[in-house]
Amino acid sequence: MSDLIIEGLVKNFGGVHAVDHISLTVKDGTLTSFLGPSGCGKTTTLNSIAGLEPIDEGLIRAGDLVLNDTRRKIALQPEQRELGMVFQSYALWPHMKVYGNLALGLKLKKVPNNEAKKRIKETLELVGLEGMEDRYPFQLSGGQQQRVALARAVVAQPRLLLLDEPLSNLDAKVREQARAWLREIQNRLGITTVYVTHDQAEALAISDMVAVMSKGKLVQYATPHEVYENPATRYVADFIGISSFINGTVVERASNFTRIKIDSGEILTSSRPAPSSTDRVTVTIRSERIRLLPITTEAVANSIPAKIVSGLYLGSKYQYVVKTSTGTIRIETLNAAPGEEVLLGFAPEDLILLAAENAGEEVAVKEEKEAPALT
Repeated sequence: MSDLIIEGLVKNFGGVHAVDHISLTVKDGTLTSFLGPSGCGKTTTLNSIAGLEPIDEGLIRAGDLVLNDTRRKIALQPEQRELGMVFQSYALWPHMKVYGNLALGLKLKKVPNNEAKKRIKETLELVGLEGMEDRYPFQLSGGQQQRVALARAVVAQPRLLLLDEPLSNLDAKVREQARAWLREIQNRLGITTVYVTHDQAEALAISDMVAVMSKGKLVQYATPHEVYENPATRYVADFIGISSFINGTVVERASNFTRIKIDSGEILTSSRPAPSSTDRVTVTIRSERIRLLPITTEAVANSIPAKIVSGLYLGSKYQYVVKTSTGTIRIETLNAAPGEEVLLGFAPEDLILLAAENAGEEVAVKEEKEAPALT
């Protein structure tokens, strides 16, 4: 197995930077998800690694095998890259049985028959499809077809595994189950894996590292916990999870707290440091971390008054939209609201402070969701 190293990757479509100078390392045996909305460049990056898209600039290396190097004019063909790939559509041969779908790649690699039979048997057992060798794809459920596609990708023992939204065609319940067994299989194989998805929950659930992309750029590359708890920009905070934003000005900085006067006049205290480059900040609050409190005559620290505009009961939680003097805030809570007029309470450790200049990125998120995809 081997690290996947990408340095200065550029891919253009006409005058558009589909991938704009991306550099990162996927460590040996780990799973990295490329996450972002349609048109952000995640699938183009995957296709560049696979050799399905010629690149304009950069280096792509898997261990000691150079896949692309524009300076040295190296560009291996897809079949030379020692990759396994699972597509969104599964791309199974409909006229071949399960065994034939797995055997074809081994035959092209001239793997001896006895060795091929052994690998196919072991791989089908690995994905829970033992005994289904003689079935055609149309005789399988969507989840089973997805497992065949994965088995076909790994049976050749590739250097890298590339997954292009492989669970998107499954229904919600099967998709949740598939996440768990896919991650288990990847761990057991110890294969370096790149996973493309627009589903934030999926990326957080299965990844060792998450690469958040926007307009062809790598916005943040970190662990799922770091991306969720410490988003680098407002774009990341808004795209991953449900967050609300309040603008304000830093009025006091200390080693263990920051005080912010928000634009409606209230003072909030965060236990996190504010960006050193500016006093204008955007206070970011994850919606499930906000407490709904009843109105009281006594002052409550780290709170602002609000009025409930609408609410939904979702079984496991309630969702509310509330109006404040600073704007609309979204809330997720396990408890029903205490009344129409409420206080929103914030724990200091839950107030994330971002430089206010990132505020414009909220518009970029909405524009990207509506933009045509660059595949």
